Formats: sequence, C-alpha cells, structure tokens
Amino acid sequence: MNPASDRIERKILLKAPRSQVWRVLANAEAFGQWFGVALEGKRFVAGEWTQGQITYPGYEHLLWNVLVERVEPERVFSFRWHPYAVEPEVDYSQEPTTLVLFELEDMDNGTLLKVTESGFDHIPQTRRLKAFRMDSRGWDEQMNNIEEFLKINTKARLQQGE
Repeated sequence: MNPASDRIERKILLKAPRSQVWRVLANAEAFGQWFGVALEGKRFVAGEWTQGQITYPGYEHLLWNVLVERVEPERVFSFRWHPYAVEPEVDYSQEPTTLVLFELEDMDNGTLLKVTESGFDHIPQTRRLKAFRMDSRGWDEQMNNIEEFLKINTKARLQQGE
C-alpha cells in the first residue's frame, strides 16, 4: 500500500467545549453509547484491555476488544485493535493491530476532533483492502454518531438547568 492507504484520517468540528468532548471519548460507558458497544461498568486505562459486546445491528455477535495505549486528559486518547475483525471463526489475535488515535484541539466555535487509524500496511494482504474500506466507512459514521450524541447530551443538560 502507499502512504495514503496506510491511514484513515477524519476531522470534525464539534460544537461543544473540549471538556465535554473528552468526557464522551474517555469515559468508556459514554464512548460505548455513541460507538455502539456495551461498556457499562468498564474503564479506559492505559496499558489495559477493554472489551464489550458490539450493539450495532448485525454485529451483536461480536466482541469489541481494544488495548488502550494513551489517555492524556483533554488531549489524546488512543487504542489498538484488529480492524474489521468480524468473522467469529477467525482468530485475529496473531495479526498486527492498527492504532486509533483521537486528538482534541480548541477552536473558536467548539472543539476539533481528529481521528487517525494507522497501520493498515501491516494487516495481512488477504484482508487489508476490505478492512481499510470498511473502517473508512465506519469512521464516517462514527463522526456523525459522536456529533449527534453531543447534541442530545447538550440539549438534555440545558433542559436540566446545568
């Protein structure tokens, strides 16, 4: 693959303060709500694995499994995972992982969220292109999901007088 196809990059300007965006990224339960994973009672801790059942329709039979790498409050959150690991009969544990990196930056009218998934060059060639394409589509959807989740949460907090 060439450098352009080794990584997926997405950016979105979220109309919320950095602290609020950080909360829905770094709090595992909140993350699971917009990302589509049951993470009740879970925490994201650097150096530890976090697992949860996927709740996205059609994928409920799969376990979401990530190794948290970095948790730098209100700046950076990252984890490693096996991209598009959707075949229950396949053991992906011996394959290389990709790195998912979330970065936050203050902007005049909100918070810029940048998501980068890199390392596709190391994924076995037999599934590399499909994993890249499916994760690329997935990140488009997840950017919409986090934006909607923040809108709903902001509206609910305003109604409660926070």
